[in-house]
Amino acid sequence: MTTCKARLLKVSQRQAKPIAQAFTVKQATFDLLRAFGIRRVFGNPGSTELPFLSDWPDDIDYVLGLQEASVVGMADGYAQATRNAGFVNLHSAAGLGNALGNIYTAYRNQTPLVITAGQQARSILPLQAFLSAERASEFPRPYVKYSVEPARAADVPAAIARAYYTAMQPPCGPTFVSVPIDDWAHPAQPIAARNVSRERGPDPDAMRALVAALAASKHPAIVVGPAVDRAGAGDLMVKVAEKTKAAVWVSPFSARCSFPERHPQFAGFLHASPGQLSEALRAYDLVVVIGAPVFTFHVEGHASIFDGSATIFQITDDADAAAVTPAGSSIIATINPALSSLLGLLPETKRAAPVGRSLPPAPAAADPIPVEFLMHSLSGAMPADAALVEEVPSHRPAMQKFMPMRGQDSFYTMASGGLGYSLPAAVGIALGRDGRRTVCLIGDGSAMYSIQALWTAAQRQLSLTVVVINNSGYGAMRSFSQVMQVRNVPGLDLPGIDFVKIAEGMGCDAVRVAKASELAGALQRALAHNGVSLVEVMVDAAVPLLYAQKR
Repeated sequence: MTTCKARLLKVSQRQAKPIAQAFTVKQATFDLLRAFGIRRVFGNPGSTELPFLSDWPDDIDYVLGLQEASVVGMADGYAQATRNAGFVNLHSAAGLGNALGNIYTAYRNQTPLVITAGQQARSILPLQAFLSAERASEFPRPYVKYSVEPARAADVPAAIARAYYTAMQPPCGPTFVSVPIDDWAHPAQPIAARNVSRERGPDPDAMRALVAALAASKHPAIVVGPAVDRAGAGDLMVKVAEKTKAAVWVSPFSARCSFPERHPQFAGFLHASPGQLSEALRAYDLVVVIGAPVFTFHVEGHASIFDGSATIFQITDDADAAAVTPAGSSIIATINPALSSLLGLLPETKRAAPVGRSLPPAPAAADPIPVEFLMHSLSGAMPADAALVEEVPSHRPAMQKFMPMRGQDSFYTMASGGLGYSLPAAVGIALGRDGRRTVCLIGDGSAMYSIQALWTAAQRQLSLTVVVINNSGYGAMRSFSQVMQVRNVPGLDLPGIDFVKIAEGMGCDAVRVAKASELAGALQRALAHNGVSLVEVMVDAAVPLLYAQKR
């Protein structure tokens, strides 16, 4: 055999050996999810996502939602319950468009989400291909913290890693990565997960100034916001409040419960009306806002709180919130180190503890069922460790009076004002709460925005009870039409919706209640049901005023 033939034989033998398969973008991504502790992916599949979904791994749970807004709402609730980023997979620009309302809510909720969406193959993008997204990374802006379509397939895992770190940095929020359909099979280098700290300590001089102001104050108030509960700092917040002997109020439109509402220092809920908020805080010479904007308003009016009668301090992990605060001093820090520092610096005070709010007497039963009676009955029937997810904006004042929340991890709602969040969010929260009961309190109008979320809950036999308050219309709009003194507004009535049939058609246990005498038994049965239950409660259609009526 010649030397040349021998070399050719060796080359052919080498080529005949099996070649090790290259590490792919998809493998690198799944390894990252595992390293980040992400065990569930929420999605609604489409053609541009099929390569990502094929041969799905057994150790990561794919949670199917029947519409993209519901998918994002579920991931949002799950992320809030677990305090880790939710991972979402949507279908190209069309699916992302369907989801934008709840992406905006996640942004306002400051919920960490990593959202991916499919994109057409890179080779046909110049031809304006069907299901392609032009300038995909611009679509969800400005309501994501980071948005990208990577320049190369090999860059996708690094982009997803950056999206996760960014989503988890306070203030948390959603991020977005657009992934072309053919990227998942391309070779990629594995990406090692890194430890990135998320806490930021307060400025010592600013904290000393706050402590001095508290020491000098005769009548201080603390306004607690949702960032306290998001940070898991509820116990610290109680200790700070008790050491300062300050009255504790809840910030307007707070989407979480950051202070136990039966605590003797709990004063109540601030209105989103400038005049009503200012009047509630008029007696205080110092107002310390912790974990909330200063302030979230919904209607016009003069905010005399900013006229200088009270000194204002703010502790926030959101630099943008600090930048727009119109008066006072802002301390930018994450909540746990800030409260720990404050607790350590505070001296004992000789101030008398304030007298908190008094709960109203139990409302009387009547037919049709008063909303107040429903709220009081539900509060008494719920298990002690249940979480409430709410979307009844027209009845929120009644809920705040008759359903005092216990504090940490007990209450969730949307910070955006956009409907269609709370039902899918309740599904995600139930998934993240390990079998403990979740209760979704929702209006009939709100429920129809994302009603298909019931199917996912039923398929998974979640410990979820949905209470639909049916007043046959958009109650909040009825209220605002009275406040604004506008008449003959179309589209406010919603007759003929049968929630029992809808729920049963999706696999849920369901019952309708129209008499007060039947309510207690129906709630008890629903809350004990092994799986998903729905109670449709027909209530008095009278509309409460959300704000003082204009003259």
